[in-house]
Amino acid sequence: MKLADLVLFAANIVYATSYVATRATLGSIPPGTLAFARLVIAWTALAPFARQHAAEPPDSPGDRRTIAWVGLLGFAAAYALSHWGIARSTASNAALLIVVRAARDAREPVLSRRAPVSSRGRGGGAGRGGTVLVVVNGIPGLTEKLVPHWQGDLLLVLAGVAYAAYSLLGRRVLHRHAPLGVTTRSLAWGTVGILPIVAAEWASGARPVWTAPAVAGTLYLSVVISALGYVAWNWALARIPAPRAALFLNVQPIAGALLGALLLDEPLTGFTIAGVVAIVGASP
Repeated sequence: MKLADLVLFAANIVYATSYVATRATLGSIPPGTLAFARLVIAWTALAPFARQHAAEPPDSPGDRRTIAWVGLLGFAAAYALSHWGIARSTASNAALLIVVRAARDAREPVLSRRAPVSSRGRGGGAGRGGTVLVVVNGIPGLTEKLVPHWQGDLLLVLAGVAYAAYSLLGRRVLHRHAPLGVTTRSLAWGTVGILPIVAAEWASGARPVWTAPAVAGTLYLSVVISALGYVAWNWALARIPAPRAALFLNVQPIAGALLGALLLDEPLTGFTIAGVVAIVGASP
């Protein structure tokens, strides 16, 4: 196994903890404000190191636009949607719905080269089917609770699409620019993009309560997940194809669902177990 593979595996284990941490922190901090704090703190942590590695090929106008869109979609939109979704759903569902991102990444070569559907594509279908089992808590029409968190789950699906855009757009510039620089600059754009949402929250009266657990959760999400995690992801993404990177995302649903059950007492039903089994079976 290559070093980039090991980095992606470890990164996805760490990412799996973010859903529980986010769910707990959202009890004290509104979703948009938490996203803003994560982006500002992550940028502050990375900017000094990025300046030390400033010597790289000059930007083209296309690169500048791409990095801006990476920040606006992959940070501002993805964070806002995921935080709203987790607030209205569960940490377990958030972890499982990351499969949407994996499916989108894995389809990249199919869409761009019109390659035939392979066993990997069928595996992705099995993984998505397992996710559906978990989200609806059973079979539509046969269970008591049909899509109990449908609003939050829909937002999480949209967040998965935004996260996928981060990987696909980022690959266009990561071969020419250092991952640390791309991450830092896209964090800055994400911070700008999230400001209107924060302003709307504060205007509506939604204000943060900075308890000790809320501060600890924000710092963990900012430094470990948003700063170090994305640098590691970008470093690996520059070295292996996006479809291969997407395979490692299957680690997140399993670890995230188990953490949600263990730490937040979220239900681990038979349908959850069946969905996890389907996701594992979809992995090559």
